[in-house]
Amino acid sequence: MKSIMFAIGLAGIGLAIAFALLRTENRKENDAMNSLMVIVPYRYEGLWVFDDAAVGLSKEPFIAGIDTLIDKATASIPDAQHGFRAIFSGTQFPGANFKLEWRRAESGGNWYYSPEFNQEGWLCPALFKYFKSAPAEIYVKVEPRNEG
Repeated sequence: MKSIMFAIGLAGIGLAIAFALLRTENRKENDAMNSLMVIVPYRYEGLWVFDDAAVGLSKEPFIAGIDTLIDKATASIPDAQHGFRAIFSGTQFPGANFKLEWRRAESGGNWYYSPEFNQEGWLCPALFKYFKSAPAEIYVKVEPRNEG
């Protein structure tokens, strides 16, 4: 009788853990689909780079056309080379300055097109630190960062 009760208790604990893990995973997926993310790109050694300790990135460079898009998008931001705020999401949000439209995958990253600047740029695999898969569109708001 004790072994039956023990087995039932163990099965119950296993189900509770599995249910909790499933709820946590669903919550992570839903949070990621609806969240705004922020990075603070800056110039380093002539490149646009950013740091994000939360996902393990340091001086991650923007290259292959994205750097030129950043130049254009930040042209009116004073002192952008020392850092500006880039808020981005896979869903449209109020205040987004421009969007990037997915074009194709290449070399582990993805090419996006900016209709506002009529130009393509490549986002490296660091994109997957923020999105589970490459989104069809990425909406971006660039603005001066607050020092306070």
